[in-house]
Amino acid sequence: MTRHSRFGNAILSVMILAAVVTAGCMDRGATTRKDEVPAVYLPDVRTPISLGTDAQQEHRAVMLQHLETIQVIVNALVDEDYELARGLTEAHLGFFMHRQAMARQQPEKFPPAYHDLAMAHHEAAERLADAMPSHDLKKILPHFNNVLKACVACHLEYKLKSS
Repeated sequence: MTRHSRFGNAILSVMILAAVVTAGCMDRGATTRKDEVPAVYLPDVRTPISLGTDAQQEHRAVMLQHLETIQVIVNALVDEDYELARGLTEAHLGFFMHRQAMARQQPEKFPPAYHDLAMAHHEAAERLADAMPSHDLKKILPHFNNVLKACVACHLEYKLKSS
């Protein structure tokens, strides 16, 4: 498999993940059109986190920034711009971003287990950034996968709820 086809596969994987994460953020109600077979209703068992309107908008903005950053990191890897990929990972997904988010949000409104998942995400991002100088996708992509796993784990466990 050529390096470019591996990049293509990595991009496709990230796009699929983005669709899954986005779907995980939406309500899971069963809606159908008249000409469709009814959708199977899967109850939403995620733990709700109640935030005020401003805090909820702030949190959604942070989550969207994470997703956009993932896309730009993938593009930087495709362009073999490992320095840009590392910088974005450190600044937007690592502990620097965690400290900024905690200063702007209401950390006391989030369950302790949420903080554990957030810390796992930021730790995975730090390990990803550490792997970037290798310029070796076989070393970088497993760390990238761990960042995505941390994202998915949190989105499967929690949802925002207007208070």
